[in-house]
Amino acid sequence: MQVDEFCYFYTKIAMYKSIVRPLLFRLNPEPVHHLVASSLKIGLSIPGMRCLLKSQTTIKHPLLEREVFGIKFPSPVGLAAGFDKNATLISEMDALGFGFIEIGTVTPLAQPGNPKPRSFRLPQDSALINRMGFNNKGLISAITKLQKRRKDIVVGGNIGKNTLTSNADATKDYVAVFEGLYPYVDYFVVNVSCPNIANLGALQEKDGLSDILEAITTYRASQAICKPILLKVSPDLTPDQLYEQLESVKKYSIDGVIATNTTRSREGLNTDNQHIEAIGNGGLSGKPLFNQSLEMVRLIANKTEGKLPIVAVGGIMSEQDALDMLDAGASLIQIYTGFIYNGPLFTKRINKAILKRELSRKN
Repeated sequence: MQVDEFCYFYTKIAMYKSIVRPLLFRLNPEPVHHLVASSLKIGLSIPGMRCLLKSQTTIKHPLLEREVFGIKFPSPVGLAAGFDKNATLISEMDALGFGFIEIGTVTPLAQPGNPKPRSFRLPQDSALINRMGFNNKGLISAITKLQKRRKDIVVGGNIGKNTLTSNADATKDYVAVFEGLYPYVDYFVVNVSCPNIANLGALQEKDGLSDILEAITTYRASQAICKPILLKVSPDLTPDQLYEQLESVKKYSIDGVIATNTTRSREGLNTDNQHIEAIGNGGLSGKPLFNQSLEMVRLIANKTEGKLPIVAVGGIMSEQDALDMLDAGASLIQIYTGFIYNGPLFTKRINKAILKRELSRKN
């Protein structure tokens, strides 16, 4: 990195952390999310602004390109599900340098999610707790947005069930969303591990998971194009539980694993216990999750002898975290909380670190 480029990055990072982030963090997380989304849409609607922003946030280089489960990714750094629940920010997030965007979780019917407040920051831990509850506008709305999306952006669809749908009928919900989104996304993620939906975790058990995977892979087999399916796993699984899920992944020819979802754990936090207890239930993301997610990536890579593609997500808060995930066996990574805490240049910083290492290895 040249001196002038280093100064540019340092200034931008310092400005975000010292000025922008403190202002945003004065507001509750959910309103801030909507404010940022609206500001992006308005700003990028100005002619030429999208190209200008993308030129500042995106690195294009052959050594950053990846081909994973049959899809060509312009870079290995993607946006995790949850940020763009309704497929309304695909172009905007692409302009911020992400190599792929995962929308959702999408459910068959629109639903409001859990009661507010349901999203909380833990600045002392560089973390978030959320119990959003699959709030989204439903399948039809997602399809309407996806029909208009840019085709040169890699988009994944994270699918789930409606909260009021019983686990006995859950397969129908997953199949409905899978079939509905099939023409419009590049890959799918089966989400049975979110800790914010009552009893959803039971679908991680062998029988429930098998029903879902068998149904959607049967539908996929009837289609002219075979689109990749990934399973998103919980960081709270024991090794034996994880290995059981990997058996199902192998049995149904699932193309990869996303490791991991958020955690129920509250161990090792710096935030006051009374504050944690006042927040209540929800999935924890951010820095405290990193070691759990990293270990899960290692376990999966070792168990599958590196043959199963892994998308690593959870606690990636620095460039070194991203490199560690790739070293542990991940093919791609996703960020969300790290993006919130580090700002809009975080994706570029990670890609620069990856590219720097790739170039040094090549030389």
